[in-house]
Amino acid sequence: MNKMNRLKGLYVVTDRQLSLDIGVATEKLVAKVIEGGAGIIQYRNKQSALTIRRHEAATLAVLCKEMGTTFLINDDVDLALEVDADGVHLGQSDTPLSNARKLLGQDKIIGITCHNDIELAKQAEQDGADYVAFGRFYPSISKPTASPASIDVLKFASEQLTIPICAIGGINQNNASALINHGADMVAVTYSVLGAKKVAQAAAQIKKLFPE
Repeated sequence: MNKMNRLKGLYVVTDRQLSLDIGVATEKLVAKVIEGGAGIIQYRNKQSALTIRRHEAATLAVLCKEMGTTFLINDDVDLALEVDADGVHLGQSDTPLSNARKLLGQDKIIGITCHNDIELAKQAEQDGADYVAFGRFYPSISKPTASPASIDVLKFASEQLTIPICAIGGINQNNASALINHGADMVAVTYSVLGAKKVAQAAAQIKKLFPE
């Protein structure tokens, strides 16, 4: 399967603090969301020591490979290389895309955060990004201070870009459809799925909103 075909559907971003709060290991939560239909997992852990992050990332890389799910690392090209992840997701102030591509090669996936800015997205596509992410669209527990994005940016982006588009920020089972209908190929979630009482079921509810 080529990179483009892997970048669609439910995209789940891990949260170390959430796992600690509910007392369930990240690996177990991720296994459940994959069972529910998540096609992409992003490992995001800004708090822990490198030894913990290396262990968790390696464990998730094996799990995702076994379950046929795309595995990305947030903002750490070296860690992605070490665990042979499928790629990375980079913010505007992270490793430059050109540097990441040199280190990772052409086969790995690189996604770029573009906030609410079509011009950033166009530049990312021109520079070789595999997908772009816009957001936050709704109030977010994970990133409460993130600047808001307009839902119309998805429509404009889908008309002007050829690479897949991800929507992120406060997305749940009740508001995901609007984003998908406006052009999002992927919706990225954390709390609405990983924090649900029935994780696999919550994942499946969002997964079924996407056209087959």
